[in-house]
Amino acid sequence: MTGDASAGRRAIDLAATTAGRLARAGSNALTTTLGGRERTRVILLLASVLALASADSATVGASAIQLRHDLHINNTDVGLLVTVTSLVAAAASLPFGVLADRVRRTRLLGGAIVLWGAAMIWSATAPTFGQLLLARLLLGGVTAAAGPIVASLVGDWFASSERGRIYGYIISGELVGAAFGFAVTGGIATLSWRASFVILALPAFALAWLVFHLPEPTRGGGKPLLSATATPVPAAAGDEGEDQATDAQRLAGERGVEPDLQLVLTRDPRRLGLLAAARYVLSIRTNVLLILASAGGYFFLSGVQTFGVEFVTKQYGIAQALSALVLLAVGAAGVIGVLVGGWLGDFLLHRGFLNGRILVSAIAATVAVILFVPAIFIRSPLTALPYISLAALALSAQNPPIDAARLDIVHPLLWGRAEGIRTALRTLAQATAPLLFGALSDYVFGGGRSGLQWTFAFMLLPLAASAYFLFKALRTYPRDVATAAASTAASRS
Repeated sequence: MTGDASAGRRAIDLAATTAGRLARAGSNALTTTLGGRERTRVILLLASVLALASADSATVGASAIQLRHDLHINNTDVGLLVTVTSLVAAAASLPFGVLADRVRRTRLLGGAIVLWGAAMIWSATAPTFGQLLLARLLLGGVTAAAGPIVASLVGDWFASSERGRIYGYIISGELVGAAFGFAVTGGIATLSWRASFVILALPAFALAWLVFHLPEPTRGGGKPLLSATATPVPAAAGDEGEDQATDAQRLAGERGVEPDLQLVLTRDPRRLGLLAAARYVLSIRTNVLLILASAGGYFFLSGVQTFGVEFVTKQYGIAQALSALVLLAVGAAGVIGVLVGGWLGDFLLHRGFLNGRILVSAIAATVAVILFVPAIFIRSPLTALPYISLAALALSAQNPPIDAARLDIVHPLLWGRAEGIRTALRTLAQATAPLLFGALSDYVFGGGRSGLQWTFAFMLLPLAASAYFLFKALRTYPRDVATAAASTAASRS
C-alpha cells in the first residue's frame, strides 16, 4: 500500500511538473508571437475588456430559456434586455469618445470596468424583470467606454503596419468572451441564471485593477510599442517615424492619390467640439461606408448571440449543454477568422496593395452570407457544423481589417471621437437586433423552431448589405487615406 501511495504521489508530481513546463512554454511562445512582455500585457488586457462585454451579451442569450421561465417573459422581453443595454451604450459612446481624446484613457477605462462589475452583480440580484432592465441600463452606460478607448489606445500603442494583425488578437477576445458566455456561463445558467452573472462580475474588478496600472501611450501614434521579436518593416525614404504617415498613407502618396481639399484639416482637431467632429468624420465617405458595413455585421451577430443557443437547440434537436458546445466550436472558428483576416489585410498592404484591407473585408462578408444559407436550413447538426463554422470564420474575418483601415482615414487626434460616433451608430443597429429577432420570431413567423429559422434567414439581408457597402468603399478609400495624411501634416505645420 505504501508503495502504491508513493507511486501515486510521483505520478502526481510528474503531471504537475509537466503541466508547469507546458504552461511556461506556452507563455513564452505567446510572448514571442506578440512581440515582448509589454506588448503581450497590453494586447491581453484590451482583449479581456472586449471579452467581458461579449460574454455578458452572450450570457443573456444563453440564459434566455431560464429567464423566460423564472421571470415569466417571452422572446421579445429577452430581446429588450439586450436592446436597452445597446441603446444606452450608443448614447454613452459619444461622451466617452470625447473623453478618450482628452483625458488619461487607462484610468477612465479602469473606472468604467469597476462600475461594469457592480452592474453585473445588480443584474444577478434583481428580483423582477423591471429591476433587471434597470441594471442593464446602467451596464450599457459603462460598457460604452470600451469602443472609443480601445480604438484610441490601439492607434497609439501599435504601428500602422501591424494594426490589422493586432486588432485580430484583440477582437479574438470578443469571440472568446462570447464562447465563454455560451458554453460556460450558459451551462451554469441551466442551474441558475443569477449565478452566471455573478461568475462574470468577479473577474471585472481584477481586470479594472490591471487596466488602472497600464501606462498611458503618447497620442498621435508617434511612439508605438515596437516588437522585440519581429523584423521591422523598412521605413520609406525620408520617413522620420511613425507619426509621419501610416503605410496606407505612404502608398497613397507614392501613387499620387490626390486628397479631398475640402476635407483637409488645417487646425488642431482637439479644438473641434463634438458636433463639429461628428460632422467632419461623417463627411468622410469611406468612414460612413465602413460604419454601415460594420453595423450590418454586428446587427446579425447580436441576434445570433441572443438567440443562437435556442436556435441550435430547436433546429438540430440537441440539449442546451450540447448546443453550447456546438457554438463553442463555432466561436473557435471565429477566432481563427479574426486572426487570419487581420494578418491577410496587413500582408496585402505590405505587398503594395492599397485597398488590401478593404478587399479582405468585402470578400469575407460575401462568403459569410453564402455559407449561412445552408447552415440555417440544414437539420442535421453534423452536416450543418462545417457551414456554420466557416460562415463564422468569414463573418469575423472582416472586422480587424475594417478597424485598421478606419484609423488610416481619420486624423490621430480624432480617433476617440470618431470611434465614439461609429460605436454609437453601430450600436444603435445592434440595439434593434435582439428586439427585432424576437418580435419577428414571435409575431411574424409564428414562434418556435420554424419562427427562429425564418427569422435568421430574413436577417441575412443586412449582412448582405454590409458586403455591398464594403465593395463601394474600394473606390473611396484611397482618396480618404490621402486626405487624412494631408490633414495630419497640415495640422502639425
